[in-house]
Order: sequence, then structure tokens, then C-alpha cells
Amino acid sequence: MTQIFNGRHTAYIFYQCHQPYICNPFLFFIKSITMHHWIQLFIEQVRLTTPWEWAAVLLGVAEVLLAKANNIWLYPAGIAGTFIGIYVLLMAGLYAESALNIYYLVMSFYGLIHWIRRQDSPPVKISWSTRREWRITLVIVFAGWVILYLLLKNFTTSNVPLWDAWVSSTAWAGMWLLARRKIENWILLNISNLFAIPLLCYKHLIMFSALTLFLFIVAFFGFFSWLAILKKEKMTEVQEAILIT
Repeated sequence: MTQIFNGRHTAYIFYQCHQPYICNPFLFFIKSITMHHWIQLFIEQVRLTTPWEWAAVLLGVAEVLLAKANNIWLYPAGIAGTFIGIYVLLMAGLYAESALNIYYLVMSFYGLIHWIRRQDSPPVKISWSTRREWRITLVIVFAGWVILYLLLKNFTTSNVPLWDAWVSSTAWAGMWLLARRKIENWILLNISNLFAIPLLCYKHLIMFSALTLFLFIVAFFGFFSWLAILKKEKMTEVQEAILIT
């Protein structure tokens, strides 16, 4: 099967289009592991990784590390990495993922402006989602999935419309919850990450897949970090209430 980078071909025979699992990213991912070709595949794909993909991945890692350090430069790094990522994903035929990155781009500009204007303002407190917010979240996930699938199926050349749409709709929902500082955002984002990893491997975007695995780990610990913060805030509120009474 022709590689997406520069028309080069892979040496692995299980990439051929006649294989029954080639149209399913998850089966492709599992099959590659069980055939003991994962290490060889990774080495080959790293060698074939384009400079643009390397740049997007490195900027993505920088953004996460800067965010952890609460440094404003996370936004310029994120903006630059997202611009490059949109181009790489479009070339790979992941149109919903590209649209998702446009949303990330807009939110990065918004975050940068918000940071500059309200740097000294108290942050919005972390909380659990209400029933109403959960209903909205489920609408974003499932309605978004159907709408994106139909758009990809009928108006693009995507060969993974169902998978691509699911990854994007769950990420959209996660980002909506993140903007509202809801702890469940990490769950939705990691559902998206979990499905994105084999999808990106299937599209031979190995370094993007590795970055997504890194983000999966960050989100896993992010959930427990926010949970600890939430418990601490609740404890502080209780102590303040006792002092007042």
C-alpha cells in the first residue's frame, strides 16, 4: 500500500489492500502487534516521518510541558503546532481531525487573549458536571458523531469516516467540559485519545500516535490531579463554613 509520505512504499506485506483488516484501524493496530512487526513498523515509520510531523509533535510536547509549568508560552507553541498539525492531518485524509484542530487553534488564540487580559483574576473552580451538562455532552458526542460521519462519508475521500468522526466528536465534548472546568473532561478526552492512537497508526502517523499516547497518560494523571484539587477545595469550603459559624 502506498505510503502517505512522498509516495514511498512499505516493505511489510500486511499493508496490502487485499487484507481484510486493512479498513479497520483497530484490527490493523492489534494485528500489527500480534504479528510481531510493531517494532519494525515503528522504526520504519520514524525513518519516514516528515519534518512537518516532527515539528508538530515537538511543539505539542512543548505545549503540554509549558502548560504544566503554567507558562504563557504554551499558547504560541500550541498555535504553531496546531497550524502544522492541520496540514499534516489534511494530507493524511483525516478531515474531522483537521476540523478539530481548527477548533483547538481558535481556543488557543482565545486562551492567549484571556490570559493577557485576566491574568490576575481568580480561576474558575473545578467541579463535577450537572445532569444538564451531561445531557449536552452526550448530544455533542452522538449528534456530532452522526453529523461528522455523514459529512465525511458524502463530501470527502475519507476511508475511515466512522472512526475519524468518533475521535473528533468525543474530543469536542471533552474540550467543552474542559472550558467549563468540569472534571469529566479528562474521561472524554481519553476516550478520544484511546481511539485516536490506532487510527493514527493506521494512517502511518506514528509520531502523532506517540504524541497521543503521551497525551493519554497526561490526561490520566490530570483526572486524579483535578480530583485532588476538588477535594481540597471542598475541604477548605467546609473549614471556612465552620469558622464562620
